[in-house]
Parts: sequence; structure tokens; C-alpha cells
Amino acid sequence: MSPRAAGATQHELSRIGLLATLPGETLARLASNMTREEIAAGEGVVLEGEAGDRFYVVLSGMLTVSQRSRGAQSILRPGDYFGEVALAMNVSRTASVRALTPVTVASCDRETFDEFIRPLFVDDG
Repeated sequence: MSPRAAGATQHELSRIGLLATLPGETLARLASNMTREEIAAGEGVVLEGEAGDRFYVVLSGMLTVSQRSRGAQSILRPGDYFGEVALAMNVSRTASVRALTPVTVASCDRETFDEFIRPLFVDDG
């Protein structure tokens, strides 16, 4: 397995705004639990209405977010993330995400999300 086929690197994850606040050791552990995926232009990543079981961060490329009822919503670029709503709220996917260009993402399963990322969404104020 080449290093590019491995998980995300700690450096890559540190460039994701949401994750940048994590301590280095935590970021390193998260990185080791993530899976890197290359996605071809035009390929769907998640489909609105399906069960959500992974959280994604965009490492390179651009993706489009759309909803059946509202059409195109936004463009995701490196540093953005998606998939958190389905995992955090335990609901089906609220939007579809499709690659506009060749894309590299890093993703993690629900268990890893719950351990490392869910606490970042909890308002402790």
C-alpha cells in the first residue's frame, strides 16, 4: 500500500478549520483512523435520503451539494467537510454530494466520528 492510499495525514487534517483546534496527538490518532479516497469527476459520494455512516473532509478538488427540493446548494472545496448532520443527529443524509472535479477526501466511520469529532459540535457554553 502506498502512503497516498493510507489515511489522511495529521498535516492535512490540521488544514480543516473544524479540526484545527484539536491537540496534535488527538489529530494524529484521528488521522490514523481515516480512510483516503480518490473520487472521479461526476461520481456521487453521498445520496440524499440514504443512511449516513461516514464523515468526510475534502483534501483536494471540488464537490457540489444539492437537495431534491431546492436544487444546488453550495460548492465544497479543500478544507470543507460534510456528512456530520446524518451522524450527529442520527438522521438520513440531508443532501447529495457529487464530485465536480477529481476529488480526494478522507473519511471516518461513526465510531471514530463519535470519539473525535462529535465533541467539536457540542456547545459547552
